[in-house]
Amino acid sequence: MAPAKSEHEIVDVCGHEVRVSNPGKLFFPAAGLTKMDLVRYHLECSEAIVRGLRDRPTVMKRWVDGVDGDPFFQKRVPDSAPEWLQTATVTFPSGRHARELVPNDAAHLVWGVNLGVIDWNPWPVRRSDLDSPDELRVDLDPCPDVPFAEVRDVALGVREVLDEHGLTGFPKTSGSRGIHVYVRLHPEHGFQEVRRAALALAREVERRMPGRATSRWWKEEREGVFIDYNQNARDRTVASAYSVRAVPDARVSCPLDWEEVADVEPAELTMQTVPARLRERGDPSAAIDEHPGRLDGLLELADRDEREGLGDAPWPPHFRKQKGEGPRVQPSRARGAGARGGGKAGG
Repeated sequence: MAPAKSEHEIVDVCGHEVRVSNPGKLFFPAAGLTKMDLVRYHLECSEAIVRGLRDRPTVMKRWVDGVDGDPFFQKRVPDSAPEWLQTATVTFPSGRHARELVPNDAAHLVWGVNLGVIDWNPWPVRRSDLDSPDELRVDLDPCPDVPFAEVRDVALGVREVLDEHGLTGFPKTSGSRGIHVYVRLHPEHGFQEVRRAALALAREVERRMPGRATSRWWKEEREGVFIDYNQNARDRTVASAYSVRAVPDARVSCPLDWEEVADVEPAELTMQTVPARLRERGDPSAAIDEHPGRLDGLLELADRDEREGLGDAPWPPHFRKQKGEGPRVQPSRARGAGARGGGKAGG
């Protein structure tokens, strides 16, 4: 039987006492895992988790009723938060600002979990330079009928293109149906150029794997595995390495060695199995900061695409219309209504 709502535990971590309310509350009912189990996971894996979050403003996705409830995104740290919390003030595409959490140690992780944070969604920038991403993120999102084996193959295709353009990719499971590949960058370009490079990468993989990989933004045009270049736009975030995902079996977005990609089974990488994997094998992404690259090669590829008539691809709907972007309308609606109105983008 779960503890009464008034019960709590105090976790002494990193020199702070962090209160965990309702520690016995079931967060993953199907797996029998509680809020306190989630706290323990974060304490055991804190070094690896913080590696993906350090100095990054981070959106808190709160599941206050566990995975069977409805989540909400909290971008602003409340004024009532402890004084020791580290933060950074970011600017959104709308021009509005928010003071976001910067989870720089295990105490920040426990504080967030107590609020219902399950997965962490950091920006691809450090607080020392909030306008220049140091991370390109490749998000491989399969269409509903596409088997995971295809995602694996497309990930290996991404690696090939990255290697040819002087970049080192670090793969991880998404914790759902996809795979992410992260690339550390020298922070010398803005969000616009990093997204442009990501689009060029997606189009090149699509050319090499027709019918299996796609850069098409509109869901009705996709086939195979969608390479979501828009995850590199300002204010778009991706679940970080070692984030637990809000799925019934508590899967983890787990870094991999490239040799594992061809055979990985995401269902085997969960909150219950990943701590032992970390202890026994170490973190495959531990060296990511040692391999920063430059986007020159991908930007040359983007230049070539543009010379050959490929303009910008659609942006997420909450962004202003961009220079060179085609009509932001669902293709079937454009055909049926002379491009009147605007469809909703998938992604």
